[in-house]
Amino acid sequence: MTVLSHCFSIAEGDGGMTRIKRVLSFPVIFSILILLEIGCEAQGPKKGKEVGMGEIREPAVSGMFYPDHPATLLSEIKKYLENVRKEPVEGEIVALISPHAGYMYSGQVAAYGYKLIEGQPFDSVVVVAPSHRVDFKGASIYERGGYRTPLGIVPVDVELSKKMMAKWNGLRFIPEAHREEHSLEVQIPFLQVVLKTFKLVPIVMEPYWSWESSQALASAISETVKGKRVLLVASTDLSHFHGYEEAVRLDQIVLKHLERFDPEGLSQDLKKGRCEACGGGPVVTVLLAARALGANRGKVLKYLNSGDVTGDRSRVVGYTSAVLFRAKGGETKMKGEKKIGVDLGLSDQEKKILHQIAKTVIENKVRGKPVPEFKVDSPALKENRGAFVSIHKRGQLRGCIGYIEGHGPLYKTIEEMAEAAAFRDPRFSPVTEKELPELDIEISVLTPLKKITDINEIEVGKHGIYIKKGWFSGLLLPQVATEYGWDRQTFLEHTCQKAGLPPSAWKDKDTEIYIFSADIF
Repeated sequence: MTVLSHCFSIAEGDGGMTRIKRVLSFPVIFSILILLEIGCEAQGPKKGKEVGMGEIREPAVSGMFYPDHPATLLSEIKKYLENVRKEPVEGEIVALISPHAGYMYSGQVAAYGYKLIEGQPFDSVVVVAPSHRVDFKGASIYERGGYRTPLGIVPVDVELSKKMMAKWNGLRFIPEAHREEHSLEVQIPFLQVVLKTFKLVPIVMEPYWSWESSQALASAISETVKGKRVLLVASTDLSHFHGYEEAVRLDQIVLKHLERFDPEGLSQDLKKGRCEACGGGPVVTVLLAARALGANRGKVLKYLNSGDVTGDRSRVVGYTSAVLFRAKGGETKMKGEKKIGVDLGLSDQEKKILHQIAKTVIENKVRGKPVPEFKVDSPALKENRGAFVSIHKRGQLRGCIGYIEGHGPLYKTIEEMAEAAAFRDPRFSPVTEKELPELDIEISVLTPLKKITDINEIEVGKHGIYIKKGWFSGLLLPQVATEYGWDRQTFLEHTCQKAGLPPSAWKDKDTEIYIFSADIF
């Protein structure tokens, strides 16, 4: 295992010892760093045995990130909670996003999320946190015994943990990942105070995460906990060590993605450096898992940075608390909804042919076999139409590419776009043969574009949007707005972002807005 260079995180965030450097001499700092480095590599967790318990993970940062005396710790957390007015949430809470710096910096922010779940009957809590000290691939789950804090031991939900491990081979137990990691540990005392009794599923995620690993872990979590009373928690701080104004600018990008329940957009902006979050992988993972569990709304509860706490605005760390929830009436609405898009008159047999073409192309290409020449007699399948092919894996997007307008016979377009979606979508790695049994193919056959000047013509659930301004353009299919529960304005804002434009660009006079519909099957 490789020890990362940004592992010493006692005060403001995860990147260093900024505050401590101001009060300690260099020899003292050097001694502390040496001791911490030795501890990271050699000490390991103390092992304890309790009645009915297995191996216990001992606290690593009590006395540094939070008080190590039980009464003091309890009093401090209760004070944070008392300072918070409980935010109304119109729906069922599925997940929280919570910061993980020292309590003196981010404890009050964390309280905004934990206040919402006081006394709620969650049987287990899945905490997904980033690794700051150890580099590895995939994710590590502590599937034994329990986690100890000064407030006592929280037992691990061994049954749930082992079931998750069986769902994804990238999820395994890596002792070093948990040994000194603070980002997961600091969440537990808050949970002990607000929930009293619960079981824990502790997951530490690879530091250099990928979209694919977030998808795989999200699927493992959601498939395992579905139907159970389980809370998800993503542990993250936001931007690190920028000036105050720049930090706020960067952090607002993350907050907007949380409010819009947009894991895809957040993942892209994090990877392109448009914003920062040391727990970006856990946040994207929890967004995806929460969506699979029925959550369709996000709400930012509190944001501030270390400059707001200390008054020093020169190099700050950002913190936020947010909730993901299933809006009331959402499921009932979906059940009674009419078909998304429109019916273009394609028969079931014609739709089956297009599906078979897409499936054959993907399977043959991934196995290195030639693609056969498809013989199609149907006039409808020879029409010149735009179309998209979308690939999903375990309910999560795995690729989507298409033509906005016709570029030849429909069946040939499906053949080309199936290959492109599987192997050339720049957001994803190429599909592999072992994934084939888990893939679902969705085809969207488009109607012609219609330019509009009145946004009231946009019908969510029927129309997709194409936005063009100068060299920038972007498109979102009709099903996207319905899937995320967006209203018309949110749909427009996301289409602008897809085009690389500011969210409000749809209001600009030189922005062209087009609508279209699709037969989706």
